[in-house]
Amino acid sequence: MAESWAGREVVVDVERVAHGGHCVARHEGRVLFVRHTLPGERVRALVTEDGGGSFCRADAVEVLRASPDRVAAPCRYARPGGCGGCDWQHVDPAAQRRLKQAVVTEQLQRLAGLDVDVRVEEVAPAPLHWRTRMQYAVDGERLGLRAHRSHDVIEIDSCPIAVPEVDAPVARERAVPGAVTIEVEAADDGAIAVSAVDARRRRRALAGGPVRHDTGGRRYEVRTGGFWQVHVHAADVLLEAVLELADVQAGESIVDLYCGAGLFTAALAERTGPTGRVIGVEGTASAVRDGRRNVSDLRQCEIVRGSIDARTVDGFTHPVDVVVLDPPRAGAKRPLVEAICRLDARAVVYVACDPAALARDVAAFAGCGWRLERLRAFDLFPMTQHVECVALLVPEPGGAPPPAGGPLA
Repeated sequence: MAESWAGREVVVDVERVAHGGHCVARHEGRVLFVRHTLPGERVRALVTEDGGGSFCRADAVEVLRASPDRVAAPCRYARPGGCGGCDWQHVDPAAQRRLKQAVVTEQLQRLAGLDVDVRVEEVAPAPLHWRTRMQYAVDGERLGLRAHRSHDVIEIDSCPIAVPEVDAPVARERAVPGAVTIEVEAADDGAIAVSAVDARRRRRALAGGPVRHDTGGRRYEVRTGGFWQVHVHAADVLLEAVLELADVQAGESIVDLYCGAGLFTAALAERTGPTGRVIGVEGTASAVRDGRRNVSDLRQCEIVRGSIDARTVDGFTHPVDVVVLDPPRAGAKRPLVEAICRLDARAVVYVACDPAALARDVAAFAGCGWRLERLRAFDLFPMTQHVECVALLVPEPGGAPPPAGGPLA
């Protein structure tokens, strides 16, 4: 067996950015995925993990030739061996968006065979003080954030990407015995909700809740610990993009998959009007309760609980004009994509938090005779590798039909 490279230091020339918050370098025939560096740099890298094959993971512990895009990190915990929450603190914010653009472009080209002109749009506030929900890890007397790919807790005094209402001192004041996580969430009016999660994942509310958000002229309530976009303006930005690309007309029928607390569902129902129909589907019981409360004034709208899979989608026997799809990080995957295409809608609007999953699903849509018509990308997670995309997919005239399926018996 070859000797492990873990703990070895090597000098490498950094090549390109890669999906995952690191860059690619090579040494002695092996690929290194190196954090805390930039394309074009020469660094001394410490191998932190040997992949056991052709690759390793590493941290840039010394910069020998710096990129012009390198800046001093505003957070003292964003360093090799430090907090794993931010990937790009050492990068100029405009350059961060270019890196994300390169990642989205590369994933679409490699996984979907598409050459797409991508521009990652800046969203204020950026790059600091944008995050409205924080999850702090607790280890004995220490409270902080975890190191990269580790359960080790890095104790912190403050997190510069958090809004002040959810910063570390707020969590520290509320810490209770037995908690392994303290979560702090900020509502749009500045009110906070704090909860503790123990080792068995049981949640206990410590203060506040539910969390209220005002988006698109509506008030939404979300249970403590429930899903809502973490950037202070993400819900507004994504809602505007979804409505623009969906271009819903009065009287149309819409299906909103992974509808969560009903953000898109309610706004789509307002666009269809009383003669339209919107069905939101969500698998989490607590989110369904939130969603039903948030759309209760819209008679043309309903939210149902169900597994979001091909069988559920094949069960829709009524005509569908538009599908809105906001899957988890793993994406929709081919069976669900094929079922969506069998609905014979005029458009699918796909909200994606992972460019690789998006690209794989775009390829699956192409296999069913659909094409990527438009793509918008947003920097809703400054200082990190993450980027949010909203894609419009439409059927090609005369395109290949999706594989056979049908409604439930």
